[in-house]
Amino acid sequence: MRTILFWVCSLLFLSQPVLGQPDRAIAIQDSIWAKNYQKRIKKAKLYGIYIPQNMGDAHLRLSRLISPEAKQKFDMMTEEQVAHKLFFSLGRWIILNWGLEDGSRLSHDLRKLGLTHPEDMAQFLMITYHRKRQHLPFNAKSLIHKLVKARKEEWQKRHKVITIPATN
Repeated sequence: MRTILFWVCSLLFLSQPVLGQPDRAIAIQDSIWAKNYQKRIKKAKLYGIYIPQNMGDAHLRLSRLISPEAKQKFDMMTEEQVAHKLFFSLGRWIILNWGLEDGSRLSHDLRKLGLTHPEDMAQFLMITYHRKRQHLPFNAKSLIHKLVKARKEEWQKRHKVITIPATN
């Protein structure tokens, strides 16, 4: 027991110099991330996979990638089903393969439109692709507003400050 306590205390003591300088560590990490991001947003391919330039190009790629049978099933779904049921399949594929988390030219273009969260970007692409297939107007601005508002409300709900009444 003493040995375990000794090692735990030693690790805590030795980690203090590192923990005491968070600003510098974050600045270094951010600058490395920023440099990597700037490189990624200029590439047409990441890890051998073509990255669409914008929403229209993404729709074109989805049309080429999705089989005719899958398109029929996709067309039969409602917009809500597309946004929620397909998120953990098609949505995750879009996020991972088109570099929405770490940055890509597509994610950079979507950021310019006002979308900052990778999940919102994937939902936006799936919903607008569904609207395109249904020959409906995209209404991109209102859809972006809806997605950003929902993300903000979710964040506020998770980070709500709870006050505990003082007891006498």
